[in-house]
Amino acid sequence: MTDVTDGVLHTLFRSEQGGHEQVVLCQDRASGLKAVIAIHSTALGPALGGTRFYPYASEEDAVADALNLSRGMSYKNAMAGLEHGGGKAVIIGDPELIKTEELLLAYGRFVASLGGRYVTACDVGTYVADMDIIARENRWTTGRSPENGGAGDSSVLTAYGVFQGMRASAQHAWGDPTLRGRKVGVAGVGKVGHYLVEHLLEDGAEVVITDVREESVRRITDKFPQVTVVADTDALIRTEGLDVYAPCALGGALNDDTVPVLTAKVVCGAANNQLAHPGVEKDIADRGILYAPDYVVNAGGVIQVADELHGFDFDRCKAKAAKIFDTTLAIFARAKEDGIPPAAAADRIAEQRMAEARRG
Repeated sequence: MTDVTDGVLHTLFRSEQGGHEQVVLCQDRASGLKAVIAIHSTALGPALGGTRFYPYASEEDAVADALNLSRGMSYKNAMAGLEHGGGKAVIIGDPELIKTEELLLAYGRFVASLGGRYVTACDVGTYVADMDIIARENRWTTGRSPENGGAGDSSVLTAYGVFQGMRASAQHAWGDPTLRGRKVGVAGVGKVGHYLVEHLLEDGAEVVITDVREESVRRITDKFPQVTVVADTDALIRTEGLDVYAPCALGGALNDDTVPVLTAKVVCGAANNQLAHPGVEKDIADRGILYAPDYVVNAGGVIQVADELHGFDFDRCKAKAAKIFDTTLAIFARAKEDGIPPAAAADRIAEQRMAEARRG
């Protein structure tokens, strides 16, 4: 047995990060497809989570990412109040080089073979147009275009949910659910971030932004010249007088280097997997910084794609996403009651819901 296989099996069967119900390795030589579908839990219902298309350094890295992401989706869906468990799929390879219609159709057939245990959607490297193709072979596909019975881009409700989480954070931190007069730093103003900036400006916040893509910055400043731009994330997190830091780009934003120099009193953003490693949440709390768990506040997107299965209704989805405000406040209250960081409190609440569903 190779070290790679042993590492995967250890994670799957023996580690605390395991506990997955099913992991499927998929290969279609004709199209070049190599994929991993990980189903963490179906306690609350069919597993729901996106398909990531990424050039992983190794197959082991791809499996590890699928396991980690699917587990995270179980917690996200539980906290969003959805009747879905957690799942995630990854397609191995550079989408710019190997993504074809044939490959996506082959992938759709593999998802369909699970008979509805896993419902897929968009993620890094996959888009609405891709979901339309996959849906031709797999009816358990969400994130499709409106022309094909879907809801289209989920960024609008993702940003709206993050804004609700930020309002709840303001309520907890300062006693008022508004960002009016607060200085908010947004790292990453792409699909989700630019909508978040609009919400913040409408609420009366002072906004500071950064993004590695010049065109994303320009789109903001052309429309909102009052927004301040800084060179990079390192400059943003050190900005004097910053009240809220919103990581909306890559994961791992909260780590051993960034947490000690954060000037903000609240962290609430759209990026997934913001905590670089276990223990960071305690470091944040020890500095007196309030952290709104990422998978709670960025759940607007998954709320939207889940609704597609019932005939998409934007107003119904927006009402569900608005409840992120109450959910975030409940997490802060549980954290205070149990004497633990909010991230740990969110995990406890999610685990309790899944455990109750299994017993039921």
